[in-house]
Amino acid sequence: MIDEQTKKPSSFWRELPVLLGVAIIVAVVVRAFVLQTFYIPSESMENTLLIKDRVLVNKLVYDFRSPHRGEVIVFEAPNSWRNDPSEEDFIKRVIAVGGDHVVCCDDKQRITINGTPLDETYVYTNPDGLQDLPSEEQFDVTVPKGRLWVMGDHRSRSGDSRYNFIRSKDPNQATIAEDNVVGRAFVVFWPFSRAKWLSVPDTFEKVPNPATG
Repeated sequence: MIDEQTKKPSSFWRELPVLLGVAIIVAVVVRAFVLQTFYIPSESMENTLLIKDRVLVNKLVYDFRSPHRGEVIVFEAPNSWRNDPSEEDFIKRVIAVGGDHVVCCDDKQRITINGTPLDETYVYTNPDGLQDLPSEEQFDVTVPKGRLWVMGDHRSRSGDSRYNFIRSKDPNQATIAEDNVVGRAFVVFWPFSRAKWLSVPDTFEKVPNPATG
């Protein structure tokens, strides 16, 4: 007769390496293809995201659709955008998509997309209650197909599409390819006191699709 009390512990220790191996493989697959955490290193998305915040990024969603206006995305930055070549991943908000006509600014100092102004309540507000301008420089650009116009919420501290367009006057250098998008940042999970969903602001619902033809 086999003693069940001695069999179970020895069986567990034999199976443990297999279980650990499976857990590691699952974690690697999830990180590579489904979810990944990112650390916020700069002021460019304040006050939506603060330095040292950690966000969770869905890396799978854009395998099934293109990024939408208003979403916060992580992307591989073009070399011309980087102050440090090692700074590979940037995080910004999608303001306009391929075909959109983006203008700054209207008579009320608002960015317009396809003729519709944005009410950018998410743009950085300092401790004295003063909000950043949508842009300190004027621009008028149509976003090339398959590319995205992205901007930081802290406009005066963000090297983004607006900054790179003013510098280059080239819509391609000022935008990022959809293929360079790593995924959508959808939640702040750390610190716990700042945990929140990163939802799309309502103002983007009013923006019409670009005219065709």
